[in-house]
Amino acid sequence: MHQIEHYEQVAVFIGLDVGKSEHHAVALTRDGSKLYDKPLPNTERGITEVLDRLAKHGPALVVVDQPATIGALPVAVAQAHGVLVGYLPGLTMRRVADLHPGEAKTDARDAFIIAETARTMPATLRSIKVADEQIAELSMLCGFDDDLAAQITQTSNRIRGLLTQIHPTLERVLGPRLDHPAILHLLQKYPSPALLRRAGVKRVGNQLRKYAPRKWGAWAGEIFEALDEQSVTVVGTDAAALVLPRLARQLIELRQQRDDVAAEVEKIVEAHPLQPVLTSMPGVGVRTAARLLTEVVGKAFPTAGHLAAYAGLAPVTRRSGTSIRSESPSRRGNKVLKRAMFLSAFAALRDPESRAYYDRKIGQGKRHNQALIALARRRCDVLYAMLRTGSLYQPKTQTDTVLAA
Repeated sequence: MHQIEHYEQVAVFIGLDVGKSEHHAVALTRDGSKLYDKPLPNTERGITEVLDRLAKHGPALVVVDQPATIGALPVAVAQAHGVLVGYLPGLTMRRVADLHPGEAKTDARDAFIIAETARTMPATLRSIKVADEQIAELSMLCGFDDDLAAQITQTSNRIRGLLTQIHPTLERVLGPRLDHPAILHLLQKYPSPALLRRAGVKRVGNQLRKYAPRKWGAWAGEIFEALDEQSVTVVGTDAAALVLPRLARQLIELRQQRDDVAAEVEKIVEAHPLQPVLTSMPGVGVRTAARLLTEVVGKAFPTAGHLAAYAGLAPVTRRSGTSIRSESPSRRGNKVLKRAMFLSAFAALRDPESRAYYDRKIGQGKRHNQALIALARRRCDVLYAMLRTGSLYQPKTQTDTVLAA
């Protein structure tokens, strides 16, 4: 992580407990004297007035507990005024808070703890540099993409739940194929078993053929075989026929929005100078490259082990005398980065070298997820070397040279 530059020159430590409508600020001098302890509005003018008032006491360091979302404005205002800005991670904040007397949870107490920690424990702070415009855009788009993915999952589950309720056999045919537009458009036009039967296999086949020119015949046959398995009409089928086409249309729109976001993400990733480096690694596509840019680039890690620990991929060793000796996966770290590295490792199983390493771990008795985490940890070392040297991914015969560089 970045060290706070010119920390030794700081005369005023400003702790900000950020909020939606207002923040609470506490300012301390190097000797711990309190200069300021008041709420301030979440406006540029209000933040600027406080910074100007404290500027007469010397160079300041503003420390926040949330550098993004509701904490973005004070960070931007401080940076625009040439004030140093730091970030105190939430987990560190909670641990330090336990060392202070009292159990009250107030904005004023939290702001004081942030300021006091910045004054006495600079090693706990992370530096916040002026955000790269591309990284900021990627971060926002990736967050929106996550929201869309969650809505797609929720809507798909809702459709499958309704189909299971009214016709379980039909759901077993349609449910696993909801990611295909042919099935969603079919549900829009014929949203109930009765409507499908009335349309007949020829009309259903013609409807499927528009979006699935290769599989329409087989799918139409499977649909009518499923319809023949159930002759009774379940209570609620008519209501489901009203809901299903709307859910299908919603799912189509959500997938289209996600495709549009992916296109924008791809443009930004392709324009970034690190794109050739990141995508040269097997298993790293546009979405994974975007995650690596938002979660890794701009942060400094002394070693590959620090990056692995930040990603939550470094194993946790537990030892106590001779009775407890074990290593287990870490439950901490950047969950977004950990998930990206895990999925990337899974995608990389098509690569012969990655597959060989995975198979070797399976042969050692590790389960699937454990072997994937081990592979992700190994790839983390390679990624660190690639980013440090700006080198493209190289086969195993050349990887050792990259890691030793």
